[in-house]
Amino acid sequence: MDIRKKQRAVVEALEDVKGRDIVVYNVARLSPIFERVVIATGDSTRHVKALADHVRERLGALGAAARGVEGGRSSEWMLVDLGDIVVHVMHPNARSYYNLEEIWGGKQVRLKRAEALRRRVRR
Repeated sequence: MDIRKKQRAVVEALEDVKGRDIVVYNVARLSPIFERVVIATGDSTRHVKALADHVRERLGALGAAARGVEGGRSSEWMLVDLGDIVVHVMHPNARSYYNLEEIWGGKQVRLKRAEALRRRVRR
C-alpha cells in the first residue's frame, strides 16, 4: 500500500473515534526503520485503547496488518507498529510529559482533514 494512502487511512481511523491533536511527521531521514510517525491524543485510557484498536482493525481490513501493538487496557500510551508507520496514541498527560513532537519533530506532513474533504464532496 502506498505510504500516503496508508497515512490517510490511519488519520481517518483516528478521526472516526474522535482522536484529537493528530499530527503526522515524515521521519524518513531520521529513521531507517520507518517513514512516518503519527501522534494522537485520547481523552482517557479507554479512549486511548479504542483509538489504537480502531487503527489496527481499519488497517488490517485494508491489508496492512499491524506488526505489533504495545500498551494495554489501562495504558496512557499505546503504540501501533504498521511497519513504515508508527502510531502513538497518548493520554494528554503522557503526551505533554514525553513530548514526542520534540523528538520526532522533523517535517510535519500536511493532510487535508476528512471533514474538509466531506464538505467539498457535498457541494
